[in-house]
Amino acid sequence: MKGVLNLGRVAGIKIEIHWTFSLLLIWVAFIEVKAGADLTRILLNELLILLLFGCVVLHELGHALTAKKFNIETKKIMLLPIGGVASLEKMPEKPGQELLVALAGPAVNVVIAFLLALAVPFKYYFGLNATEMTEVLYTPSLQNFIFYLFIANVMLVLFNLIPAFPMDGGRVLRALLSYRLGRVEATRIAAGIGQTLAVVFSLLGLFYNPFLILIAFFIFFGAYAENQMVKRTSLIKGHIAKEATLTNITILSPVHSVQEVVDLLLAGTEKDFVVMDQDEIVGIVAHKDIVKHARTPSLLVKEIMGKNFTTVDATTSLTQVYEMINREKNGFFPVVEDKKLIGAIDQVNLSEFILLKSATIP
Repeated sequence: MKGVLNLGRVAGIKIEIHWTFSLLLIWVAFIEVKAGADLTRILLNELLILLLFGCVVLHELGHALTAKKFNIETKKIMLLPIGGVASLEKMPEKPGQELLVALAGPAVNVVIAFLLALAVPFKYYFGLNATEMTEVLYTPSLQNFIFYLFIANVMLVLFNLIPAFPMDGGRVLRALLSYRLGRVEATRIAAGIGQTLAVVFSLLGLFYNPFLILIAFFIFFGAYAENQMVKRTSLIKGHIAKEATLTNITILSPVHSVQEVVDLLLAGTEKDFVVMDQDEIVGIVAHKDIVKHARTPSLLVKEIMGKNFTTVDATTSLTQVYEMINREKNGFFPVVEDKKLIGAIDQVNLSEFILLKSATIP
């Protein structure tokens, strides 16, 4: 992905940092220069930011490795100026499991803060008056550096446990509410609280710190997206792939030309196609591949089709199909019944099925 620096893998999980993270480092340096700080203080603050985000990575790994205990994989951890995001395949639906996954991240920061506290001379700091404290803490030193890192981890714990969905506190709240109210209603309440707090954060940001407005956007739209996703998955529970399968599809042959596929694309509403050879599914032609090779109309389908594809059995639960569509790059799957092709399923058709289901609910 453009604008992303790959930092490597930890426990098989890709760690990436977004280019906008550099803006945070520039902003911190600018604030220090404006305040008249010397080079030593600027470099220490930059190092503090880097180590703090190292703690954020450990925080996200806490979520990811706990989720792995429940057979939930994590694609990557992305570092952004507002923090880190672990891309879990999904959150556990069982309240107890979600509670453990949500608390694992803050628990990591609690451990880090505890270890740092062992090296912080609290008695010395508490023995100073306000003027002396300000003067001492402004002086660059190793003990002050450790103290700031300790405070930062404590703030990470407190901030993340604010019950503002989709933050950790919001997920904890949903897990606890789910025991009595069920996942859908619990998500609605937790998301509502998160969006309300997001409005409060945005108002505070207007008067105090514009950075809060960015956090407010993240919380508001994250809460909305999670609430919608849970609603959608609740509507397809108990249903199978066959019910949402698009059966009236065009089957391509490996010897069809790209021009013939372009003509089909323009003549109908289909965007992706299944390729068969002697009653066997041999490939998928995705819309992006058709567009990519539109300038070479004489090419054959067998030269542009994707051979790494996944078929879906007609009896597969729609919940599982929904997860597959959101997880895989090519969200178009041939559907088979008794090893014979009966159609295909994609995001558009599944969304249509969900829409019709929601229309039948009073």
